[in-house]
Amino acid sequence: MANESRNLSEILSRGPLRPAKLSHVVLRTANVQPMRAWYLTALNGHVQYEDTTVCFLTYDEEHHRIGIVQIPGVTNEEGTGPGLEHISFAYKDLGELLANYRRLESLGITPYWTINHGPTISMYYRDPDKNRVEFQYDIFATAASANQFIERNYGENFMGIIFEPQEMIRQYEAGMSIEDIVKRPKLPAGKTAWDMHRA
Repeated sequence: MANESRNLSEILSRGPLRPAKLSHVVLRTANVQPMRAWYLTALNGHVQYEDTTVCFLTYDEEHHRIGIVQIPGVTNEEGTGPGLEHISFAYKDLGELLANYRRLESLGITPYWTINHGPTISMYYRDPDKNRVEFQYDIFATAASANQFIERNYGENFMGIIFEPQEMIRQYEAGMSIEDIVKRPKLPAGKTAWDMHRA
């Protein structure tokens, strides 16, 4: 957009920053297949992407509404059991996501994980009860484009690439194109998708 402000202080001055939508819920499990079957049936949904440890499914145009993740080490024993992995809220543009990061940082609230998933730029936080909350920016303008990215790239790396928020803010405020800022790099040599995960 020609009139888009690249000054995060100006974005913050417009009024309270609020998510544009509740994006998705991700569930942690010790056994992905029964959970997959239940949610596909209960929501009359379809799979967007899956492998032996993850299943992203939806019932509408969103790239995923429910994520089911069989994280290494999760069992049905107390303390390591299944449950809510995270809930996700989407911001309307990258500037609002980054301005919200700066707002929270000024209040002493910082993310434990910042990652370019490919379809989203995502920042993960913990609430006081240690529930995980994702704030994200949807990179693609259409669900079809996001789904094409998933189909082409998730076989190699379904997790994403970790990024440094301050560097992204520097690039954003310097006027770098949004397309260049959000382009997901390849996995570093010798790394797997799980090396990009932060619990």
